[in-house]
Amino acid sequence: MTEDATAAELAELVRQGELRLYELEEHADAAAAAAARRHLLATETAADLDAVGSYAFDAADAEANIENMVGAAQVPMGVVGPVPVDGEAASGDEYLPLATTEGALVASVNRGCAAIRAGGGATARVLKSAMTRAPVFRVRDVGEASEVASWVRANVPALREAAESTTGHGELRDVTPYVVGDNVFLRFAYDTKDAMGMNMATIATEEACAVVEAETPASLVALSGNLCSDKKPAAVNAVEGRGRTVAADVLIPADTVESVLNTTPAAIAEANTRKNLVGSAKAGSLGFNAHAANTVAAAFLATGQDMAQVVEGANAITTADVRETDDGAALYASVTLASLEVGTVGGGTRLPTQAESLDVLGVRGGGDPAGSNADALAEVIATGALAGELSLLGALASSHLASAHEELGR
Repeated sequence: MTEDATAAELAELVRQGELRLYELEEHADAAAAAAARRHLLATETAADLDAVGSYAFDAADAEANIENMVGAAQVPMGVVGPVPVDGEAASGDEYLPLATTEGALVASVNRGCAAIRAGGGATARVLKSAMTRAPVFRVRDVGEASEVASWVRANVPALREAAESTTGHGELRDVTPYVVGDNVFLRFAYDTKDAMGMNMATIATEEACAVVEAETPASLVALSGNLCSDKKPAAVNAVEGRGRTVAADVLIPADTVESVLNTTPAAIAEANTRKNLVGSAKAGSLGFNAHAANTVAAAFLATGQDMAQVVEGANAITTADVRETDDGAALYASVTLASLEVGTVGGGTRLPTQAESLDVLGVRGGGDPAGSNADALAEVIATGALAGELSLLGALASSHLASAHEELGR
């Protein structure tokens, strides 16, 4: 029987109600199951799914990443660099793959990379690493809430022992109680090494919660109480950080700013203050940047990160000012991303095209020492975000934003 015939037969069984979409892998291999779903969709909707069905990896490789697979969404991928990065984990000239459908984005970030390169390179550092999970407990009243919070502060070692019993890699760094009436939130913070670590933190926290329930009057209501805070804009992440808190900066001579970005350090500094700082404050924004989400999203898509966590990853502050050096005026610029959640093992990093992107960066898999690969990835993404900020601020300061998009046919 041909593959098309098999797909048609399986699709008919689904249509007749004898099979559910998610049961197809029980009756065929992953590729045939995906083909059956495409056949069903094409018949039901008259859509042509030839492109969706043309993908380069084995469908079975994606079984841990997708349900009811029909194929793959193919997004164009470009690259920026090389850009010199002086980091604790990343060092030397780096290329950053970016996957996007937004024309002019890669060109813009690459122009910023050129400015950083001409200025001698960027410095980047991971300032903090702590993936969080914050369960919420019910108590009788605020007196009982205070009792639970005090017990937690005094018994972090016991909670650490319970949490770390579930993982050979994660380390519990801290547990912070927050009380709201008869609610007690416990914000657990973990060093998850080279994993983004959300699943690791969740499993470990569940084990620790059992100890809290056994030793205190608190009753667990939800393993995630939104004070984590995952995949939602949140001030707590801007202040306390989540995942990697990472910063990158650069000092670029005035003549380089003028030749590469077609403007002056003073003009970029003013644009940053009035747009990114004052404008963002007036808007009540949680991020004070030009478009950090653009670079973060494109890097996430290229390297297999959790796309929804761009919400936190783009929580960034950009600064720019004019500095006087022995060689004259220069532009100092920085970007600090408070909650960049990245990993080089697990999740989407195992998919073939994403793994290849990590290979470009030289950070696929676990690092030596543990955590160094994810740190390096964070440092390079931060440098890419800085490049994007420089380029857009330069375009705005020189009134070239619209003309650049028009010239590139976007």
